[in-house]
Amino acid sequence: MAREFTSVGVVGLGTMGAGIVEVFARNGIDVVAVEISDAALDRGRANLTGSTDRAVARGKLAEADRDALLARVDFAVGLDALHSVDLVIEAVPEHLDLKQRLFAELDRVCKPEAILATNTSSLSVTEISVATTRPNQVVGIHFFNPAPVMKLVEVVRTVVTSADVVADVEALCARLGKVDVTISDRAGFIANALLFGYLNHAVDMFESRYATREDIDAAMKLGCGLPMGPLALMDLIGLDTAYEILDTMYRRGGRDRRHAPVPLLKQMVTAGLLGRKSGRGFYTYERPGSPKVVPDEQTPTTTEPTLTDAVLTKVGIVGSGTMATGIIEVFAKAGYEVVSVTRGAEQSAKVFEAVQTSLNKGVVRGRLSEADRDAALGRINWSATLEHLADVDLVVEAVVEELSVKKALFASLDEICKPGVVLATTTSSLPVIEVAMATQRPADVVGLHFFNPAPAMPLVEIVRTIRTSAETIATAQAVSATVGKTGVVCGDRSGFIVNALLFPYLNDAVRMLEASYSTTDDIDHAMKLGCGYPMGPFELLDVVGLDVALAIQRELYLELREPGFAPAPLLEHLVTAGYLGRKTGRGFRDHTRR
Repeated sequence: MAREFTSVGVVGLGTMGAGIVEVFARNGIDVVAVEISDAALDRGRANLTGSTDRAVARGKLAEADRDALLARVDFAVGLDALHSVDLVIEAVPEHLDLKQRLFAELDRVCKPEAILATNTSSLSVTEISVATTRPNQVVGIHFFNPAPVMKLVEVVRTVVTSADVVADVEALCARLGKVDVTISDRAGFIANALLFGYLNHAVDMFESRYATREDIDAAMKLGCGLPMGPLALMDLIGLDTAYEILDTMYRRGGRDRRHAPVPLLKQMVTAGLLGRKSGRGFYTYERPGSPKVVPDEQTPTTTEPTLTDAVLTKVGIVGSGTMATGIIEVFAKAGYEVVSVTRGAEQSAKVFEAVQTSLNKGVVRGRLSEADRDAALGRINWSATLEHLADVDLVVEAVVEELSVKKALFASLDEICKPGVVLATTTSSLPVIEVAMATQRPADVVGLHFFNPAPAMPLVEIVRTIRTSAETIATAQAVSATVGKTGVVCGDRSGFIVNALLFPYLNDAVRMLEASYSTTDDIDHAMKLGCGYPMGPFELLDVVGLDVALAIQRELYLELREPGFAPAPLLEHLVTAGYLGRKTGRGFRDHTRR
């Protein structure tokens, strides 16, 4: 039978500590909230009252419940106030020596049967526990920020943590309305181990001027459905906190270079650019602690992109697959005259049927009027020959992802299309420059990577090569805006923005599973509940297709030659065995029974 926790102590009343206090007090548990000084205690009290007052203002907490919550909290200076609590959770800064000194003192002050817990997000719970004479009663209880809102708690057991202690803490998490995942003491646990490699990679993209901060953040929000872009999230976490987590993960996690903090991160921390809490990080904020971003010297001064030459009215689309079909619909609905080129009348009929079906669904769902549907269909011309592209203003190819096929196509387009026509490839993985150099006009060639399904996804990656002209990029930006998409500009590098950041994260999740560190369900729960991701990594891999993920990861590894990007052997083995995800019924989960 799980022990009954009637009182808990919380040490450190910053944003996280005050949030943990609120979680316990909301659930009827008395809390002793401790800080190091009167001034710090006043700040902690203000953090708690501010949070609960906002909850009342938003209708999420009754005034009487708030008053009862606050009545359950005793504020105190000094650890001696914790002498009779059943559990202590520390939420002090992420410095091992500080936490070890704190736990040594808690060991002296607290009653022998009390559980001592750390909210660390990256440090070794084992190294913290050995500062006490009761390491079997030390456990990690990692809440996520903001603690009253986020449902996930990572329960971290060391090799000596008592099984009874773990069971008691798991029962407590359930009482608090949290979902717990229980894991061993490993650098970064689950969520941070997967999250911070991705964040660090995004900082590297920004530092190398591969893409702007706005485009990196927009790409991941719009391309992956994430609640925040990586650089905005770094500002929210705090760049100093992010640096400490990455540095700890690098030292404890096998010295993977992808966890070595990007030099820019250390420079920003040294300069006091810590994110929201200091008023400036990757973005500039209205004031310290404010979420409101204000313009600064890095904010783009242009508004909507404008066409530099004649307005485009006629677009050619080459291809007959799902992507081509979606792009035809996008341009036709936006008012462009479209020439669809396929390999024959039969293919054209299939494409027409697919476009018509999609538009009909839009009418049924109230997103499109019948008149708009008919007008869009009326703008599409069907052809089986490239010669009909002789008078178009823009060509978008959406053919099979084979370099030889695309190069041959672009060589033909070079001969057929009039001078100044923008030639765009929708490739998601091939080098755009190799396609461009198949023509005599590489300055006019650009990548326009639409996401599937093209009518629904709001993002287009605009890929510039070292030969692409500024005018071509401006035209691509303007066209993207005209068809209702957000265009993000990046260089011609494997994976562009979205895939380059997404698939190493997915590969890391497979490595975590391969090491038997956690289960598919717990890893998916951790990323959905702890980071607000719309899907867990294994859910997403099964949807994308394990073979697709493996192919992209191989391309990233071959181009970047970073050992941490090597495809996980488990992923290789599953693909070899035919476990490709939903399309085969088996991937990381069995879909045949659903």
